[in-house]
Amino acid sequence: MTDKPFLYVVVCAAGVAEGVSKLITAAQERDWEVGVLATPTAMNGFFDAAAVETQTGRPIRSAWRRPGDPRPFPAPDAVVVAPATFNTVNKWAAGIADTLAVGTLCEACGLGVPIAVLPCVSGALAAHPAYQDAVARLRGMGVRFGDPYAGEAEGDGGRREFGWERALHLLPGG
Repeated sequence: MTDKPFLYVVVCAAGVAEGVSKLITAAQERDWEVGVLATPTAMNGFFDAAAVETQTGRPIRSAWRRPGDPRPFPAPDAVVVAPATFNTVNKWAAGIADTLAVGTLCEACGLGVPIAVLPCVSGALAAHPAYQDAVARLRGMGVRFGDPYAGEAEGDGGRREFGWERALHLLPGG
């Protein structure tokens, strides 16, 4: 057992998810214990699950546990959602807890756990009224959002880096 604070990292299915180890490393360097929850689609090859499990020393959670099964993670002291997709943000704001990841986010809000979000949503989807309403609703619940990341090519053809560490700066004391 450790006295370190525990951070849940919720990973959604976006191409940048392959870099989630950068967030885990940054959190561990700040003395967090880390447990990763992933949407079922994110578990379909969007990041190296085996490497993440080795890095955290814990299994990745993406499915509900059975009644009577032990809780694999302690309660979170904070949660980071990165990358956060259009689908997850909209379902979360609407309270549609059809996956462990979204159900955990709904519960964390109800418990008052600090939550930071790094959205990875295209400009076209970010302009959708449902998404704008969802972000406003979640902000009203105390969820802190980082600047959106669309992943579009820049003038030189490259892509801006997804700022994983920014999520930690959004948390209290970050």
